Amino acid sequence: MDEITSLQNQRVKDAAKLRDARERRKQKRFIIDGAREISRAIDAGIELIEAFICKPMCDTAESRELLNRLEKLPVRQSRVTPAVFEKLAFGKRAEGIVAIAATPNRSLGDLKLPANPLVAVLEGVEKPGNIGAVLRSADAAGVSALIVADGTTDLHNPNAIRASLGAVFTVPVCAAPAAEVRHWLAERRIQTFAARVDGDILYSAADFDRPAAVVLGSEAEGLSSAWQGESVSTIRLPMRGAVDSLNVSAAAAVLFYEALRQREASKQTDAKRQHTSSKR
Repeated sequence: MDEITSLQNQRVKDAAKLRDARERRKQKRFIIDGAREISRAIDAGIELIEAFICKPMCDTAESRELLNRLEKLPVRQSRVTPAVFEKLAFGKRAEGIVAIAATPNRSLGDLKLPANPLVAVLEGVEKPGNIGAVLRSADAAGVSALIVADGTTDLHNPNAIRASLGAVFTVPVCAAPAAEVRHWLAERRIQTFAARVDGDILYSAADFDRPAAVVLGSEAEGLSSAWQGESVSTIRLPMRGAVDSLNVSAAAAVLFYEALRQREASKQTDAKRQHTSSKR
C-alpha cells in the first residue's frame, strides 16, 4: 500500500474528476463511496481498479470488514490523509474508503430474465437520486431488471449509487434507446404497462401476474410517444388530493409492490390448489 499526502497527486485528481459524467465516459471508470456499496460491487463481480483508504476514518464494522476483503483482491490500495480523502469522498460521507471501478459494458442482450420476469423501465429520468431510489425499491420487491431508456443521467452517477444503497449492483441494469427497449420487450412477449396520470386502467386492476414491464417517465415530461399503441396498456394511480402525480420513485415503489402482491397471492392460490388436489 502506497501513501498519498498531496492534493495534486494525479491519481487523486483523476479520481475526483469521476464526479463528472463526461469524465466517467472518457476514463471508462466510475467512483464508489461507502463500505456497503463497495462490498456490493465486489459481490456483483464489478472490477475494482483502485481503493483510496483513510485508516483513521475506517471505524465501522463494515469498513473493517471491507479492508479485510480488499487485502485478498488484486486491487491497488493507497493510504491517504484526511485532507486527500475529503477531496475524493461524496459530501460529508466519511467511512474511510473510496473505490474506483471499471464501468461495465452492459446491453439489453446481456440481461438474463427468469421465466416470469418483472422489468422496470425508466425513460428520461433526470435526477440520479430518483434512479437510485427506484433501484432500491426494485431490489426490495424482486424486480428482474431495470432499464434506463433515453436516460439523461448514467446509472453510475455517484448520487444514483448512493441513493440505491448499492442496489445498482444487485439489480441487473442497462441503458438503451426507448425504441430498442420497446422492441426488446415485444420480442420477449412482455406485456408493457405505461404509467400515466390519465391511464386507462387503475394500477390494482392491471394483471402483473405474467411477464410484465412497468414503464415510468420523468415528473416534468412524462412518457414519450414511444410508449403508445395497441401493445401498451396505460395504468394510473388514484390521486385524491390537490397534486396530480407522485415522485417517480414513490410511484415505482407502489407499482412494484402491487406486482409482488399479485404474484405472491397467485403462488398461495396455486399452493392451496395443489394441497387440495393431493388430498383427493
